[in-house]
Amino acid sequence: ADSADPAPKANAKDEVVADRSPGPPENLRRRARILRVVNVPMRLVLRLPFRTPLNAKLMLLSFTGRKTGRAYLQPVSYVPDGDTLLTPAGGEWKLNLNEGEPIRVWLRGSKTWARPEFVRDPEEIDRLLRLMMTRNPRITSFVPFIDPDGHIDRGKLEKALSYGFAIIRWRLERDTPR
Repeated sequence: ADSADPAPKANAKDEVVADRSPGPPENLRRRARILRVVNVPMRLVLRLPFRTPLNAKLMLLSFTGRKTGRAYLQPVSYVPDGDTLLTPAGGEWKLNLNEGEPIRVWLRGSKTWARPEFVRDPEEIDRLLRLMMTRNPRITSFVPFIDPDGHIDRGKLEKALSYGFAIIRWRLERDTPR
């Protein structure tokens, strides 16, 4: 039968239904699966109590799952910006964070606390991504709407925002939060 034929099938169990679920495209889901595997050794290395080349651009977040109550350790990239750190946040891990509520982070071989602030304004995200690219050109390889030459595709950025993309601005705290 022609795939464009709108006629219903006699047996609904035999019908193949296209994936119409909301969410990121397959290439982003595939990237997420790869990162789940790569993140296992990253968690170990990022907890080392001294500076390494790896923790110069990556930090490890420690937070509790909002639904399960399970403890999570999530490696993320960061770029320093004055007294804050910037992280692109396209994954679902960010849903476990509450704006302004501090979490534990391993940063450059030390444990500290950081408070997340979500940036979702397209103009501000564009500005921050350009800043991040000047300090870490590799960002173009893991933010899907930035071309290798550094061009930010505004249409893809808008779509990523509709899926929940944000930049997280981390405010570090030297003392235990109150």
